[in-house]
Amino acid sequence: MSSEVGFSPKEAQKASSTTQKQRHCSRRCGPRSMRCPRKNSFAPYFPRVLSQFHRGLRLTPQSVSILDSFVHDFLQRIAEEAASLARYNKSSAITSREIQTAVRLILHGELCKHAVFEGTKALIRYTLSA
Repeated sequence: MSSEVGFSPKEAQKASSTTQKQRHCSRRCGPRSMRCPRKNSFAPYFPRVLSQFHRGLRLTPQSVSILDSFVHDFLQRIAEEAASLARYNKSSAITSREIQTAVRLILHGELCKHAVFEGTKALIRYTLSA
């Protein structure tokens, strides 16, 4: 005969409050804090990029959400294409070459050239800093 251990309502509430505390970010987080952004979100970067080109303009939360889903979708497309290229080449790793080829296949024309140039520039900057 197996015995099941049950929690009283107070013990269950205490257990749930400790799990809620563990989920909370350890850093100081507020509603407008830039230190603790939502997981997997590019939202903090959009106002910074916008201010480089158009000072004084702001983004609505709905437009930030749309931009965030656009960036996630685009990065997912690049990752899937790079993975299929790596499989085609019988490689177990995705290198910068696969990423660059995936960008060339997904984007076209002038946008492709700018994306490849900026990606190469970022890669060089990263390798020199490390």
